[in-house]
Formats: sequence, C-alpha cells, structure tokens
Amino acid sequence: MLLENIQKESLDLLLQLIRIQSFSKEEDRTANLIAQFLEERGVKIQRKMNNVWAYNKYFDSAKPTLLLNSHHDTVKPNSGYTRDPYDAAIEGDKLFGLGSNDAGGCLVSLIGTFLYYYEQENLKYNICLAATAEEEISGNNGLELVLPDLGELEFGIVGEPTEMNLAIAERGLLVLDCVSHGKAGHAAREEGENAIYKALKDIEWFRNYQFPKVSDVFGPLKMTVTIINAGSQHNVVPANCTFTVDVRVTDAYTNEEVLEIIRANVDCDVTPRSIRLKPSSIDKNHPVVQAGVALGRTTYGSPTTSDQALLDIPSVKCGPGFSGRSHMADEFLYVHEVAEGVAGYVNMLKPVINGK
Repeated sequence: MLLENIQKESLDLLLQLIRIQSFSKEEDRTANLIAQFLEERGVKIQRKMNNVWAYNKYFDSAKPTLLLNSHHDTVKPNSGYTRDPYDAAIEGDKLFGLGSNDAGGCLVSLIGTFLYYYEQENLKYNICLAATAEEEISGNNGLELVLPDLGELEFGIVGEPTEMNLAIAERGLLVLDCVSHGKAGHAAREEGENAIYKALKDIEWFRNYQFPKVSDVFGPLKMTVTIINAGSQHNVVPANCTFTVDVRVTDAYTNEEVLEIIRANVDCDVTPRSIRLKPSSIDKNHPVVQAGVALGRTTYGSPTTSDQALLDIPSVKCGPGFSGRSHMADEFLYVHEVAEGVAGYVNMLKPVINGK
C-alpha cells in the first residue's frame, strides 16, 4: 500500500475509534472495529477478550519477531470537558476527542506501519501487531494476558505519545504497604511499645537510604513515604503503625532486587501490592534506537509507567502526540501528527527490518 493511502486510512480509523466509548474493561466495540479494519485488508487476526493481534503475511518462524504494541482503552473524561469527548471534531489542524492523544494516534500509526510492511517479503524480522486493552488501569486482561500467545519476541516498540522521541528507559513502580508492630498500653503509664516510634526509624531509612547503583538515564532510585496511619485514641499507645511507600525503580535494579534490599534494612513488614510494573530499557546502540536518532529524534528516560513495564524484552516507547495532553480536558491530537507518526515508524524500521 502507498504510504499516503495508509496515512489517510489511519486518520479515518482514529476518527472511528474516538466515536466509540472504550473505557478500560469495556473495549469490546473498539476491539471489534480494529479486527474488522484489519480483516477488510486481508489480515488474519487473532483475538483474546479485547486484545487483537496479527502477524505479517510472510511470517517465518526461523526469523526473530518485533512487537508493535499500543492500547485502545481510555480513561473516563474528566469533569473539565467543554465539548463532546466522542465527537471526533477536526478544527483546523486539531482533532479533538477522548483517547485521540493517549493513545489513539500511536495505535493507528502502528497499525498503518504494520500494513505498510504486511505484504513485503524477505524482511529480517517478523512483525507482530498487538492492539491491547486495560493499559490505563494496568489490568491483567490486556497485554499481560496475551503475551504468552504472541510467541518469542526480540524487541518491541510501545506506542505512547512522546512527540516521536525515544524513551529508551522507563521507571518501574513498587507500591509497598508497610506495618510496624508494637504493643498497646496506656499512654499515662510506662506501658506498651509505641509502633509509631518503631515506624519512624524505618521511615527515616526510606527517606535517607541511597541505593549503590545509579542509573545512567534516571540517576538514583527514588523512594517516598506517602501515607501513614496509626492509633485509635489519644491515651492508647498504638500497637500498629501502617505506612505506604512509593518506589520508582530505575533500570539499574529489578523490582525483586529492590524489595530484597529494603527488607534487609527495615524492621517493619513490607508487602508489595505488585511486582509486575518493572523498569525497562533498551541499549542506546540498538539498531532501532540508532535509526530513530538518525532521523533526528532524541532519547530520554520516561518517568511514567506504561505497558512497556510488562515486557521482558528490549523496548522503546515512542509515538505521535504529547504526553502533557493525555487525560486532559478536551484532549486533542494534531492531524498532521498521525501522518508523521506513520512515516516516522516506517522510516525508523526501514534500516532495521530491511537491512538497508
């Protein structure tokens, strides 16, 4: 297909997606649309729940496979909206609508890129396109659900709005629920063991501890105590003190390594809510990164979390749009960003999958 035709069809698809409500866990109709769009163009799709994926026409199991992934769920529109979030109105160069920027423009641009290469023979890589669900809530029935079905993957591009710059690393996230244990007693007498005082010792450790390894991209790992609760009344020494710690893990550590270090240094019970949201990175010298840099794109480390955190392969986060427009009232994407997104992905992959 001609690039210009793909760019137009990608924009048309985005308009249709915006007009369909697709909150996390309610993406069945956008999944239907994406499946239909691909099937009408001769692509054999696979589907599990609201996740749709497909492979290039000349898939060769002897070749490595690259992943093109973005999501089609959205957050709910916030109360500041002044226009219909599903109107998909174009005014000048602006396309308004819920999910237009996060991550509709990225998704349709990746779909367009997949179609551009779909019928090409003798590629160095197979291409797996995955349009997935529940990204906005870090749900279990999105990318994580279908990863075992996608087969072995060599590296990935995750579509999120980055102005087509290259997020070559993404922080992981650990949310820790901590409990310090004491012994209840009367505050007027020398009774009990104050759990608050025990918690303060550990909180001070969280505040001051410096992890030895420092990320080249992000700098030091960051831990912040964000919630604390204890006590039932003024004259009772509290037996328990609970507090929550937000840990932004860098690519210098795994979540498991960070958890082990924390537990070795504090007295409180430490329970992670999840260890799924892992730090991720890709080498600056990886061919896809170098191809992006050759096109004038910059590299950086992303402080925000995406489905990239679920991948165990090198991956880069990249896509049309601007992160600052995500989840905003009257969300929009510039129309020209869709065309630039398709062309940007296509040109970034050319030297990688064509070997030229």
